[in-house]
Amino acid sequence: MPKMKTKSSAKKRFKVTATGKVMGGQAGKRHGMIKRTRKFIRDARGTTTLSAPDAKTVKSFMPYDR
Repeated sequence: MPKMKTKSSAKKRFKVTATGKVMGGQAGKRHGMIKRTRKFIRDARGTTTLSAPDAKTVKSFMPYDR
């Protein structure tokens, strides 16, 4: 059987931790930052873990990162 291909967009945007959780960037920070509260901007720094349904989808894009 040939090897499965990893989606290039997924490997650039997400990282799977040692425990199997999927880390990704925070949503809602591309534009419109003037209307966001300072607390939101502070809390949305860095990365966060994806929800279970989203993580399942991302893991299907990266078959060898389990």
